[in-house]
Amino acid sequence: MAEYFLGAALLFAAANAYTLRRQYETAGALWFLVAVLFVVLQIRPSVRSRKLQKKRLRICKEGCVLLRVFLLSTGCTIVYSLAGYCGMLRADSLIGDPKLWILGTVASVCLHAVVFWNGMIRIYLTSEQLGVKWRVLGGLCGMLPVVNLIILSILIRTAEREADFENEKILLNRKREAERICATKYPLLLVHGVFFRDFRYFNYWGRVPKELEQNGAVVYYGNHPSAASVADCGEELAVRIRKILEETGAEKVNIIAHSKGGLDCRYALAKCGVADLVASLTTVSTPHRGCEFADCLLSHIPGAQQEMVAAAYNKALRALGEENADFMAAVRDLTAEACRARNEELGEVSGVYCQSVGSIQTKAVSGRFPLNFSWHLVRHFEGRNDGLVGEDSFPWGETCQLLTPGSGRGISHADMIDLNRENIEGFDVREFYVQLVHGLKEKGL
Repeated sequence: MAEYFLGAALLFAAANAYTLRRQYETAGALWFLVAVLFVVLQIRPSVRSRKLQKKRLRICKEGCVLLRVFLLSTGCTIVYSLAGYCGMLRADSLIGDPKLWILGTVASVCLHAVVFWNGMIRIYLTSEQLGVKWRVLGGLCGMLPVVNLIILSILIRTAEREADFENEKILLNRKREAERICATKYPLLLVHGVFFRDFRYFNYWGRVPKELEQNGAVVYYGNHPSAASVADCGEELAVRIRKILEETGAEKVNIIAHSKGGLDCRYALAKCGVADLVASLTTVSTPHRGCEFADCLLSHIPGAQQEMVAAAYNKALRALGEENADFMAAVRDLTAEACRARNEELGEVSGVYCQSVGSIQTKAVSGRFPLNFSWHLVRHFEGRNDGLVGEDSFPWGETCQLLTPGSGRGISHADMIDLNRENIEGFDVREFYVQLVHGLKEKGL
């Protein structure tokens, strides 16, 4: 806090030097020193930021310091200038000479603009949490009084929290580096959900894999189709499991599967002869009892429209090299009716440690499209949900964990895999997976 006030005092002095010098008739050497320190402020706004572990974070933090300095100094300058214009500052050299105040105001605006844009450019170029939304709002609302101050405060707070949070994570990982808390006995296999891929052009799991690897985990991906029936995906995953074991020489794998990927893995274990090659299966946000709203949509949307959407999706996936994409097969296998039949067919998995994790999205706006839309549908049919999966649909296995952070935002279906790379207050998705995998290690898996 002290460096904010010191920086603001320096900016105020530099920005109002024209009138301050005339008012107090101080020596020119003092204002030369102020000018030099002003330049230093633009280059090195903060001493404390030097402690941050990454250059990107240092620049981001310094941008926040500059913007806070800008706000403090601007407030003081407005009061000072208004007092001068109104004749409240009784300095003989300034009385009756409004031109001096006009010139002083122009100089002040220019120097404040330098500080403002220095700070904005820094956070716009380095912050990952601002995203497109806040960057656009910052540009559109820049000239709207009051609104621009609200948006600016949000930009500063978001970028500042990011710098501090990411730095703490770096320090935490360094502190426990030797412990390798995610070095499980068997390699990890991350299995994606429907309509997404984990190979070529897209990173489904966000920042999670890197965090796990930094803590000792060996990570592999499912590389199965983005949209296909549970049976087809299960068969491909069985082939993938055998290939991983052949490459690594390991006896088994630990699987963490998201959404429909959990259904695919259950099928692989029960029907494809790989149960003895899997040490554990953790399903995350998996609709084990299906999605009732999917049944409703399929029954109300005309077949011709369903086929049109399916054909467009399958064509797009073929262009990405996925020849066997089957949109409708994937959707039908997610219905409550299909899941009830499959649960009876597959039964329980023996010899494999199984657990499940689910979450609650507390309001529609907590999820990005399409989860902000589907949340209403799922709530109508199934009550509390994560935007796609109802609270009663995800539990499966020996233990079940429901995540409901107290921030009021909740955790969406996409948040559970860090799809949006968003730092959520009250829920550190990367640390959640670190501790999840650490738990598998503690069990000797």
